[in-house]
Amino acid sequence: MNVFDTPSTVLVTCPRGAASVCAEELSALGFPVHSELSAAVETTATLRECMRLNLYLRTAHRVQFVLKQFNASNADQMYAQVHAVPWELWLAPDGYLSIGSHVVNNDSIRDTRFANVRVKDAIVDRMRAKFDRRPDSGPDSTGTVVFLHWAGDDCTLYLDTSGEPLNRRGYRKIPCRAPMQETLAAATILASGWKGDTHFVNPMCGSGTLAIEAALIALNSAPGLMRENYGFMHVPGYDPADWDALLDEAEANEKGELSIRIIATDIDRPTAESAYKNAKEARVERYIQFGACDFTETPIPEEGGMIIMNPPYGERLGDKETLGELYAGIGDFFKQRCAGYMGYVFTGNPDLAKQVGLRTKRKIPFYTAKIECRLLEYELYGGTRKQKD
Repeated sequence: MNVFDTPSTVLVTCPRGAASVCAEELSALGFPVHSELSAAVETTATLRECMRLNLYLRTAHRVQFVLKQFNASNADQMYAQVHAVPWELWLAPDGYLSIGSHVVNNDSIRDTRFANVRVKDAIVDRMRAKFDRRPDSGPDSTGTVVFLHWAGDDCTLYLDTSGEPLNRRGYRKIPCRAPMQETLAAATILASGWKGDTHFVNPMCGSGTLAIEAALIALNSAPGLMRENYGFMHVPGYDPADWDALLDEAEANEKGELSIRIIATDIDRPTAESAYKNAKEARVERYIQFGACDFTETPIPEEGGMIIMNPPYGERLGDKETLGELYAGIGDFFKQRCAGYMGYVFTGNPDLAKQVGLRTKRKIPFYTAKIECRLLEYELYGGTRKQKD
């Protein structure tokens, strides 16, 4: 039996609020969308197809392959069900195993660490009985990763084909302060409808994540090309030649040049320099024009495009009482310098957002950590069209 060719339900997790964008990505890759949750999308795929999902999905955090669904009211029942899984097909006896879980509405489990231990025991006990030896286990996500979702009596056991979360692209060596997660940055860009065929301007660029993700989109560069380790690589039967073929395909589809400009600036020169270094790690530095200046002095190409800003909103950076002038300044900058562009402000502070002073065309909800945010869209015309929300 080749487990790589067996189809199953696959749960693709993503930033909260990004499920619709993730679903569009799945559909574009030819995968069915069965349901959209607040922070995940369900599809059907084989383990071999999960390799493609890990390579190409920009907004996904994890690609989790369903191994078994069952009912259990307590830890002993759960242990028996997990022990019955043919782990010898999914895990090497000399491999490395890590367990994660999420348990809700079950009074018999008061600590998810206990659930983790019982899942681990069930797996290694079966492997020891089969091979007279057992895989090592620990907290690292660098080998085989198994995840248990347990709600009431309903259990779903997943093989995490990603291993480490997919937002860890590998390029952000210098994160700076309060960085936007890579997958969230990609989701905001894709939600805007930008497809890489018009200019992209990112004042207040911070770590450069938005500009780097924009460059990857414009170049049609698969986000997984920079990663060297995935969970599926540790499943018996994995053939590196299959992965190499996918990498060759992805690299063949990349663009070599861009006809647009991508501009990223930050008022803090060391921050701008760090963003450039991150772009260099992503191998897109030559496609992005970095600069150190106040956002009002950012170069704006005449032909129009997308301009996006992620200003502080008083939760982790800055002072809410002193940020009103900054947001008002963003509105003036949009009006005076950015006519013909689609303008975007990502913020978690609706009161400050009102200080921009422009009518929003759309308000797209997202979350960063537990903070409810909005991607505010402004259609920037020439002249004065100021109107309060």
